[in-house]
Order: sequence, then structure tokens, then C-alpha cells
Amino acid sequence: MKTTPTTDSLLFVVGPTAVGKTGVAIELALGRGAEILSVDARQIYRRLFLGTAKPTPEECTRVPHHLIDLFDPTERVTAVQFAEQFRRAQRDLAERGVPVIAAGGSGLYVDACLGRLDRMPPRNPRIRARHEAARERGEIETLYHDLQLVDPASAERLSPNDFQRISRALEVFELTGRPMSAQQTRTGPLELAGKAMMVLLLRPRAELNERIEARADEMLAGGLLSEVQTLLDEGVPADCPAFESIGYGEFAQVLRGEIEVQTARETFIQRTRRYAKRQVTWFRNRYRGVCEVELGATETPKQAAARIERLLAGRSGA
Repeated sequence: MKTTPTTDSLLFVVGPTAVGKTGVAIELALGRGAEILSVDARQIYRRLFLGTAKPTPEECTRVPHHLIDLFDPTERVTAVQFAEQFRRAQRDLAERGVPVIAAGGSGLYVDACLGRLDRMPPRNPRIRARHEAARERGEIETLYHDLQLVDPASAERLSPNDFQRISRALEVFELTGRPMSAQQTRTGPLELAGKAMMVLLLRPRAELNERIEARADEMLAGGLLSEVQTLLDEGVPADCPAFESIGYGEFAQVLRGEIEVQTARETFIQRTRRYAKRQVTWFRNRYRGVCEVELGATETPKQAAARIERLLAGRSGA
């Protein structure tokens, strides 16, 4: 008899980049006998390792991770496509009787997994080709400015370098005459009770900023520039979807001699900090019933996991 998975059996471990989600999720999974479904819009790409902070082979040995290395760097992936992969993996684990922990920081993907995406018009190849041509001319900033004029709410939540989502928002406006933000009816907080549990990991802003900077330096010391060079040498174009990931585009510019390493590093850190701030805002505003947990500076992932389990037990009245 097949088991049908439901979202109310899910525990989402979410939070800003560099907060420590992977370590805590692994300890929670070990305690529950669970496996991890990654909810990350960049870890889905093959051959992107350091810059996406994928779990290491050692971490994957401790706890199996799913939904990483799914797509080629040149493939454009929608939240709907990811949600289909998520539900398939969740169903497979349920049939084996394995508990699930979903861990990641991609808010739109979490929304998709919880069934919160609104119906939008299908993609239009003609409009997409026009936007692609603008990007090839180096006019992403112009596209972002256009979005600010017609849909300032969408522009506010997007990075100026997020070509895929900028293009989609402009496409929706052109096809419907209405801003995408005005058509997203499911914008109010989602009540999680009866749907899923969600733990939002946090750190004080100054501490998180220090961790972001330290991780950027670790990535560089670990060979991020070499990783980008290898991808380029293998024929991955610098304007492909995967290179929209923070860091990859900047360091591709370094390798082309357009900017200095230090400039790319500073941009990498600055963009990551802004992204982390948007992530926290997203999870606080989009869901009701989130269990917020501020991690201690000296607290180990195992200690944090134990504390989280006590908090969740207290919430359930156990």
C-alpha cells in the first residue's frame, strides 16, 4: 500500500544564507531518522559546488540529501518545475517510510512546495528572446529599470541581477497589462498549522554579516575562481541561468579581466548580505506560525537541534 505524503508531516528548516541551516538540518535529520530535501534555487545546478555552498560528500554520507544536481547550468528552471521534483522525492521517501526535513533559503521554492503559486500566463518565446538579446547587450540594468516603472513591488523584492525573474515579471506585465505583484493573490501570510512546521534560523545581524564575509573568503581560498574557470572552459556560457547565482557572474568578470578580485569579493559579500536580509523578511512576512530560533555564537548544530526539538515539542503540547 502506497503512502501519500502530506505537507503537515514536513519540517522546513529555513533562514538566510550562511546562518548554518545545513549543519542544524543534518542534526535534526539524524535525530529523526530523516532524509533532507534541499530547497535551494542554486544547488539544483550540476557542477556548481563552492559558490552554492552545497552539502559536502561527507555531509551527504551522514544524511542523504535530495534535489541537488538536478539540472544543467544552462537550463532555466521554474518554481513549478522544482515543486514537481520536490513532491516526487517526498512521495518516494514516504513510500519507504522515511521522514522528511526540507532545508533551504529559497522562499519562492518553499512557496511552490506549499502550493502557493498563482496561475500566470505561459511563457512567450518572442518576449523572452527580446529580453535575452537585451541581456547579451549588457542591458540587465535597463530591464530592471523598466520593471521599476511598471511593477515597483516586484522590483523591490528582486535583485537587480536576477535576470530570470525580472524577465518573467516584465513578460507578465506585457501579456496581461497588469503588474505581476497585483496578480499574486496569495500574498498574505500562510497559516502553517495543519500544513507544515517551519523553523526560521536567525543570528544577530552583525554576526551574520561576519559569517557571510568569512564564508566568501573560505570559498575563494577553496578554489571558487578555479571552479568558475573550469565551468567556462567546459563551455558553460557566462550568461547562463546558473551564473546568475551570486558570485559566479562577478568572478567570471575577474577571469575576463574586467574587474579586480577584490572588487568582485566586495560585490559578492554586499549582494549576499542584501539577499540574506530579503530572505529573513520573506519568511517572517509570508508564513504565520513560524518558530524563530536565534542560534548562539558558540552553540553547536547538535545543541541547536536539541533545543529546536524541545521548542517544537512544547508547541505541540507534547
